[in-house]
Amino acid sequence: MQISPPYGYKEIIPFDRTKRVRLPAAGELPGFAGTTNAIPVSYVEFSVACRDYPLVFATSDQGKSYSPVAVIGLSNGENLFVKDGRWDPLVYLPAYVRRYPFCMSRVTKDGKEQDQRLICVEQAFVSDDGEMLFDASGVALETWKPIEQLLREYEADIERTREMCGILADYGLLEPFTMQAQVNGGAALNLSGMHRIAEKKLEFLNAAQHKNLIKKGIMGRLYAHLISLENFGRLMNRKGPAAAAG
Repeated sequence: MQISPPYGYKEIIPFDRTKRVRLPAAGELPGFAGTTNAIPVSYVEFSVACRDYPLVFATSDQGKSYSPVAVIGLSNGENLFVKDGRWDPLVYLPAYVRRYPFCMSRVTKDGKEQDQRLICVEQAFVSDDGEMLFDASGVALETWKPIEQLLREYEADIERTREMCGILADYGLLEPFTMQAQVNGGAALNLSGMHRIAEKKLEFLNAAQHKNLIKKGIMGRLYAHLISLENFGRLMNRKGPAAAAG
């Protein structure tokens, strides 16, 4: 049996309810949060994340599949929303970060991915100094219930996200683009590898395609994404003071 950790996780193991887990303190972030310039977002998150971040689509398999991400930095390894180890409390914190150190992972057995999903936890957080999340009879304690709810809801939302991205790719609505800018008269920034909705192509969809986008709630996400691209300006504003300070 093989379990592959999601991006940013180091070594995950199936969650054992008889073990203690060290839960992150309030405001504590996983190590990867401060060293990446993009964080995955899901279908439900578009409506809130679009207020603070540019939302774009990324591909790691040359366009065979896409996933939406919130752009949080303009350089590799840069998160402009983290300062002194804390995420800016005035902006939305993506569920991908909030669920840590837990996640749900698919299992690969004999080289074949299984339908089964396991609740997993970062191994380093399994500790005798941690908290019990189930009692001796295996009943969930109150601390565990919101964690499990977040994991279940997020996993279900990931499936809706995959469906949405599959439809967008099938309809040919995604196009690559590059963001270029200059901060404080310094070197030019060139952020590539991103895809966006080709808005002009929406008018050439047939009636069935339009209906499908509306019926599945995707159309609203598309316009949230397009509006969110204006937030590249807000990233520049955050980058400016940081660059000047450096």
